[in-house]
Amino acid sequence: MRADTKINRTTRRGTHRRTMPIIATVPLQVLVGGTALAVTGAIGLWQILPGQVTPTVGAGHGRGMSQVGAFDNARAGWSAEDILGHYYPGATLGQVGPTTIGVRLQAQDDATLDTYAAAGAQVAGRMIGPGEAAHLTPLPDGGANVVVTSGCDGEVLWQAATDDPFVYPVHPGAGRPVEEHLTLCGGTGYRGALGVALEGGAYRTVNEVDLDDYLAGVLPSEMQANWADQGAFEALRAQAIAARSYALAENRYGYARTCDTTDCQVYPGTVKEDGRTTEAVAATTGTVLLRDGLILRSEYSAAPDGGRPADIETFAVGPAPHEFVPPAPIPPAPIDPTHPDLTIEALAGETVIDTEYRRIGGPESAIGAPIGPEMLLPQRVGTYRLYTNGVIVATEALGAQVVDFTTLLELVPDLGDQLPPSASGSPQLTTPEGSLPDVTSPEGIAPEGIDPGLAAPAPVGAAFPTLDEVYGPANPAVQGVSAVE
Repeated sequence: MRADTKINRTTRRGTHRRTMPIIATVPLQVLVGGTALAVTGAIGLWQILPGQVTPTVGAGHGRGMSQVGAFDNARAGWSAEDILGHYYPGATLGQVGPTTIGVRLQAQDDATLDTYAAAGAQVAGRMIGPGEAAHLTPLPDGGANVVVTSGCDGEVLWQAATDDPFVYPVHPGAGRPVEEHLTLCGGTGYRGALGVALEGGAYRTVNEVDLDDYLAGVLPSEMQANWADQGAFEALRAQAIAARSYALAENRYGYARTCDTTDCQVYPGTVKEDGRTTEAVAATTGTVLLRDGLILRSEYSAAPDGGRPADIETFAVGPAPHEFVPPAPIPPAPIDPTHPDLTIEALAGETVIDTEYRRIGGPESAIGAPIGPEMLLPQRVGTYRLYTNGVIVATEALGAQVVDFTTLLELVPDLGDQLPPSASGSPQLTTPEGSLPDVTSPEGIAPEGIDPGLAAPAPVGAAFPTLDEVYGPANPAVQGVSAVE
């Protein structure tokens, strides 16, 4: 943790006001090794010349930094530190380490938490896969009831009670890619974890998120990202420091530090994130405003005509910077208690066929154990995998489905000698004459240029045409697919 830094002042002037610097000697708090030492230093205060400032009126409450004034001053050459020193005279700069913040999502009040992630997630000490959703209801003991479904509205896969009422991304941490973000069913995406709590018997939803990830959503919602293109990037930096300070000085609820509306700071999740404002957050990471060594609840508004400097003694303060500590790591959860060796890394390499096989019960399901690797369908329209009592076929158009051996032979007719012994007893496996179907496509003619009998292991991440593109929309092999219940 670095020592507090006084906010430097300059004699630059914005186009909207004139001010005169006055140097005063005041006591400052400097943190050295976590100990507050009283020192004396010079800090720049500002005297507003009579008749040269219009009091704040109109948009915004007018307390603290004016975003309009920050824009004007940044374009006039002021740094973020100059801007903050002007609007919060007497404040100093300090530094906090990496930490998280709990945010109440007020639009979710009185509702269950319904969420999923493209890469899967962790809940109740277990992994849920891609295409699965977790539904959490808070319990009076501080835990939650968890129901996991196929999709947001599909069949129930499992349910349990847990003392940890949060859903975590597959890799908890800051700056994770979009496929790991948790998304509300029918709503927006969020970085970090999503959880539930009770407040006087009412349901509440909380986003526990890395501080800078939170600010990446706040900044473009509170200030225009395109100001960076208009010579006002320093205004964005000033906004990032003010917003970080305001959030950490809050302590609104027992289950969350702040909220996501104009009652606190607007935070819509990831939907408005912009590289320009994210850069401003990164350029100021950890920097906060302090009053007497405590984080200042640095209010700000869209006050017109530049606003005016605040009396920071009227602003609340929060904890000292050293009171914020990095969050404890979330231990990786197994995908299923019956398969503890199946970890996050295994899930990352899971195919749609693997996911379907796990969903229907794995080796305990009706189709039994797998036989060999996944293979390509003709014309690369998809993949399939043999099991002792059936097949799972996956295509881009239809997803993953369980089919019988007869259906597979309609797609890959030269597989007769590769089918498991259990397939030979199927009355559907032979023609009325008693032999294997002598066809190379559903119409009996192989598509030009391919040999459907030449199956090959499926490459990872292969892009496939649809079945309709290869066989036409009337393909009986597709129409005849039947799932094994």
